[in-house]
Amino acid sequence: MRVLLTGATGYIAQRLLPVLLDQGHQVICVVRDLSRFDLGKFQNAGNLSAVEVDLLDKDLDRKLPGNIDIAFYMVHSMNVSGKFESLEQEVAHNFVKYVNQSQVKQVIYLGGITNADKLSRHLSSRSNVEQILSAANKPLTTLRAGIIVGSGSSSFEIIRDLVEKLPVMVAPRWLKTKTQPIAIKNVIEFLTAVMDDEYCYGKGFDIYGPDILTYKQMLLLFAEVRKLKRTVITLPVMTPKLSSYWLYFVTSTSYTLAQNLVESMKIDVVAIENSLSQRYNIDLLSYKQAINIAFDRIEQNLVLSTWKDALGTSMQKLSNVKLIQVPTYGVFNDKKRLKTGNEDLALERIFSIGGITGWYYANWLWEFRGLLDKLFGGVGLKRGRRNQIQLNVGDPVDFWRVIYANRTERRLLLYAEMKLPGEAWLEFKIEDGIVNQTATFRPHGLAGRLYWFLVLPFHYFIFNGMIRKIAGE
Repeated sequence: MRVLLTGATGYIAQRLLPVLLDQGHQVICVVRDLSRFDLGKFQNAGNLSAVEVDLLDKDLDRKLPGNIDIAFYMVHSMNVSGKFESLEQEVAHNFVKYVNQSQVKQVIYLGGITNADKLSRHLSSRSNVEQILSAANKPLTTLRAGIIVGSGSSSFEIIRDLVEKLPVMVAPRWLKTKTQPIAIKNVIEFLTAVMDDEYCYGKGFDIYGPDILTYKQMLLLFAEVRKLKRTVITLPVMTPKLSSYWLYFVTSTSYTLAQNLVESMKIDVVAIENSLSQRYNIDLLSYKQAINIAFDRIEQNLVLSTWKDALGTSMQKLSNVKLIQVPTYGVFNDKKRLKTGNEDLALERIFSIGGITGWYYANWLWEFRGLLDKLFGGVGLKRGRRNQIQLNVGDPVDFWRVIYANRTERRLLLYAEMKLPGEAWLEFKIEDGIVNQTATFRPHGLAGRLYWFLVLPFHYFIFNGMIRKIAGE
C-alpha cells in the first residue's frame, strides 16, 4: 500500500517508519525540512520517498500526493510554547482539506486517552484534533495512548533522569495520579495492525498496557528494575509552576514541555478496556518489561529516535540548508589547528563528542554553561545524544544540533541551541593530518559583542584543551 506519514521526523514516526518499510509498504514521508531527513539510513529505502511541506500551508491538497491508501496523522505540538491548541487545530483543518480531495482510504491518528471529566490543555487539544479529523469524508481510526514507555520517549527519559540522579525525591502531589503506560513496541503494533481493517473505520480505541500505576509507583518500579534504592516524598504545597521548574532543572526536558506534562499529570489517564489486543493477537508488555527492553536498546546503541530529535525554538524557522552555510562576515571566530598522528582515532573522537563522552576538556565548565542555559530558559546540557557511536543530521548533542556529519569528508558541523545573544557554530574537520576546529559566533547587537569578549578567556582554555585531546597530543 501507499502510505503517507506525517510528522516523519518525530519520535513515534521514526519508530513506525522502518516497520512499514519492512512490511513492504511504499512510504511517502512529510517533512518540514528535507535536508534534515536522511533517506539513506533506512533499509528498504527503495520504497521510501519524502516531500517537503509545511502543514500550516493551506494548499496541502496541491502539494501532497493524492494517490494514497493510508494516511498517518502524527502531528503534535506539545513542545511548542504559546497557544499550541490553535496551531494544532489549523494544521488538522488543512489536513482534512487535503484528505477530502485525495484517494485516501483511511486516516490513522495517534491521540491521547481522554476519559477524565476535566482535561488538560494538551489532552483537550488532542481531543479537538480528533473531532476535526473525524469530519473528513474518509474514515478515521483513532488510537488513544497514555504514557508511552520506550528508549528515547519523553516520559521514559524524564523518569530515568529523576530516578538515576535523585536518591531522595521531594515531589509534588500529582505523583498520586493514576496512569496506564504502554510500551512503544505495542504502540507500533497497534498502529500497523489497524491499517486497512474496515472494522476500525470510523472508530476510536484506547491502547494501553496491563498495569495501572501512579507516577510514584512508576518511579519506584523503575528504580527496582535498575537496582537502585530510592525514597519519594510527596508535598501537597508544590504548585504547578514550581513542579514545572522542578522537572525542568532536574531533567533534560524543556520548560514548555515540563509545563504541559505537569498539567497533564494532574489528571488520571486510565483506559477504557477493549478487545483490540485480542483481535490482533498483540502481547501487551508490562511496565517493567518495557523498561528492560528500552535499556537493552540503549546498551546496544540501537535507539532509533528520541523526543529530543525535534528542533529547538531557535531552529524552528531555519533550515539546515541555511545553517550549513557558516557566515564569514560580521562574525567572531576562534580557530584552532593541530597535527594528529592518527587521523582515524581523531575522527572517532570528533564523532563521539558530547553525551556521556563529554567535551574532552574542562567538562565542569561545559556543565556550568549548561546550568546557566537552564536558568535562562534554554535546553541545558542534559539532552545528551541519541547514539554514542553514530551521528546523523538533526541529532541533538547536548545543547548543540548536528547540521552536517560526513565521516568520509571527515567533517562535523554543530549549531548552538543554547540561549545566546547571537548564533553559534562549532565545526571540526580533518585535512592532510591536521585537525581544524572552528567556533563561529554571529552576535546580535551590542549584547552579542559583549558576550563574546566575556567568554573569550574561557574559550581559550576550553578550545585549546579540546583540540589537544581530539588530536591525541
